[in-house]
Amino acid sequence: MSYVVETLSHLLEQTAFANLNYKNFIMIAVACVFLYLAIKKGFEPLLLVPIAFGMLLVNIYPDIIASPEETSNGVGGLLYYFYSLDEWSILPSLIFLGVGAMTDFGPLIANPLSFLLGAAAQFGIFSAYLLAILFGFNDQAAAAVSIIGGADGPTSIFLAGKLGQSDLMGPIAVAAYSYMALVPIIQPPIMKALTTKKERAIKMDNLRPVSKLEKILFPIVVTIIVCLLLPTTAPLVGMLMLGNLFRECGVVRQLSETASNALMYIVVILLGTSVGASTSAEAFLNWTTIKIVILGLVAFAIGTAMGVLFGKLLCFLTKGKINPLIGSAGVSAVPMAARVSQKVGAEEDPTNFLLMHAMGPNVAGVIGTAVAAGVFMAIFGV
Repeated sequence: MSYVVETLSHLLEQTAFANLNYKNFIMIAVACVFLYLAIKKGFEPLLLVPIAFGMLLVNIYPDIIASPEETSNGVGGLLYYFYSLDEWSILPSLIFLGVGAMTDFGPLIANPLSFLLGAAAQFGIFSAYLLAILFGFNDQAAAAVSIIGGADGPTSIFLAGKLGQSDLMGPIAVAAYSYMALVPIIQPPIMKALTTKKERAIKMDNLRPVSKLEKILFPIVVTIIVCLLLPTTAPLVGMLMLGNLFRECGVVRQLSETASNALMYIVVILLGTSVGASTSAEAFLNWTTIKIVILGLVAFAIGTAMGVLFGKLLCFLTKGKINPLIGSAGVSAVPMAARVSQKVGAEEDPTNFLLMHAMGPNVAGVIGTAVAAGVFMAIFGV
């Protein structure tokens, strides 16, 4: 009988119930909410499903992300090795390769003013940097937190790793990806508050056709200019433009298809689950994380607002040829932010098609956020 009792006791000790506290159950509940938003509401499921499931796993079985030093056999947990690829900037760079292979830069080339709208939206990043310092973060931590304002998860992870802020990488990445997924909820109220009904109903002229030569030269020229000025952006900007060159050159169809499909989705699985697994209760439920989430939201809201306000300025200067709504797409949540511009514009006039016009600022925002990260790395001598 004693053998049976002892065996049952050992089995009980090995269950998760014996080792978890109330904070773990809070995080499990948060993971379930994220899964609900992704599956039921359709909020960027490609991002939220792996992130939420990684969050679920680590708060049930913390050793899944344990380092080799923390285990009895010297072998780390499965997601520890995935997460190492984040810290080494491998997965964020590969994500950019896939994004480049999936993205048409034609709208940006056809309307160079889009660069200005994408740049204006980056104001949220630098505003959040100053606010983060006021919140008590040191310079490098403030820079890592502020990049959330670009709504660009891979760049947020990349910069946090480069600035040695691995302890903050989990909350920063989750905040960035969460705001990317919640773009359809966060942006419309800001856009409507800053524009009039008449402005939202503005129809823009069709974009000019962009030649194949222009599309081929664009990634080459951007890489040369940006990487000469900010060499530290080469892993992000270089991979983004390489993926786009695969797409546009027409002679490496297999590489383009691999980068935009199989490779992209493999990397999303690895990055999403490892980011989610960085949100253990001990690492996530603290005041630092709350401040990061608040600052990220403020940065994102300011970036959206500045994009719209600059769009209003261009609308005035061009005598009504620019719809200010496309300025909100200057954050680099591709293509979600562009879709939101289309949706808000269509609410005023169902025949108004802003999507392609909004894609210009949207892809400019991807480049702009990477450049902002490069500026921070240059400032801190990384």
